[in-house]
Amino acid sequence: MRMKIKKRIFISLLVACIIMLLCITVAGVMLYLNKFSHLYRPILLVVIAVMAVLIAILSIGLAAIVLTLWHEKSFLGPQKLMNFCINLLFPIALTLGRLLNIHKDIIKSSYIEVNNRLVKSRNFRIKPDEILVLAPHCLQRWDCPYKITANVSNCRRCGRCDIDKLLSLVESRGVKLAVATGGTLARKIVMEYKPRAIVAIACERDLSEGILDTNPIPVLGILNIRPQGPCMNTRVDIEMVREAVDFFLDYGLTASFIWKGSKADEKCKT
Repeated sequence: MRMKIKKRIFISLLVACIIMLLCITVAGVMLYLNKFSHLYRPILLVVIAVMAVLIAILSIGLAAIVLTLWHEKSFLGPQKLMNFCINLLFPIALTLGRLLNIHKDIIKSSYIEVNNRLVKSRNFRIKPDEILVLAPHCLQRWDCPYKITANVSNCRRCGRCDIDKLLSLVESRGVKLAVATGGTLARKIVMEYKPRAIVAIACERDLSEGILDTNPIPVLGILNIRPQGPCMNTRVDIEMVREAVDFFLDYGLTASFIWKGSKADEKCKT
């Protein structure tokens, strides 16, 4: 069973990143005031000023993220600041997490949870043909002779994998479905379809990278289920996909999309 990852892991790492940058800036100030060569003091002063402005911007962005998560209500003004804060600090948070012996998948899962909550705090009413459900090719049975990455309609709807259920869902909602073999193809699909919203299914690595790459397009990420290990005969909680699609469609389910990672494995039948 997959453990539910808490949002506070990623948020705590973001706070730690800002504190680390602040400590570096303070060290620069101490160096400037004491033993730094007069020849290079103007350069150091510029660096300190830039760092101070950057820390202020990141702090405002992080405060906006925390307030949004706390109140479950989007603050339109700092939206770009929140994106900037996450995009800049995400790789630093991963590095810091590695130093603290926190597995990168735990950090990425926490980030996906934070992203989902931030997206969920906003209101959407998007046309069905402007919503893309993006699925990984590993949802298809590994021994299936009908490859669907080029054309998902090649699926024979045998029911051996969850592609059949996804097709039924997108047909009932009128949204688009595409299957990607990796990040490069996924980016190409997004550029081709030009969606206004994405429901993405993938592992922690591909989901986190995809959410960052497609920013500012809103993405609701759903972790796949891996009963046989990564990249082979994976599954997905179709109900979570349905709720995510309906959220963007505004089917009266705006508040119903809840990250249910802890329940996903329970619903998987190998």
